[in-house]
Amino acid sequence: MANNSSSSASLNRRQVAQALNIPPEMAVRNGIPTRMKASEVAALDANPPAWLAQSRANSTGKRPVWVELRCYLCDFLEVARPKKWWPNFTYVICDFHVNDELPSTPAGWRRSEYDGVGGRFRGIVDTLDP
Repeated sequence: MANNSSSSASLNRRQVAQALNIPPEMAVRNGIPTRMKASEVAALDANPPAWLAQSRANSTGKRPVWVELRCYLCDFLEVARPKKWWPNFTYVICDFHVNDELPSTPAGWRRSEYDGVGGRFRGIVDTLDP
């Protein structure tokens, strides 16, 4: 029987960018092919070329390149590039769920909703009313 180890798995460019913690545009700009074996990505990560080493050296760590968005209600997971306009969400839910499925907003708090978070989510922010 064939061994389907993760090292022989083929990753698309977006998955490679996620694994290397770089933007997809940087992957394209630096010649990352459309598909790579996981073992090749691991080798790049372990022995980064000059451009990747420089990118890592320049990283401040203040803003992540990728974030995991996980639905509070159904646990659906998506990895996405965070946007500058995203606040710190109290909840992230799939766009087909209704807000009534969330815990009630505490007395004296206000709930705000942000559409267009990732590919299929809404971000919910609960804040104390001034």
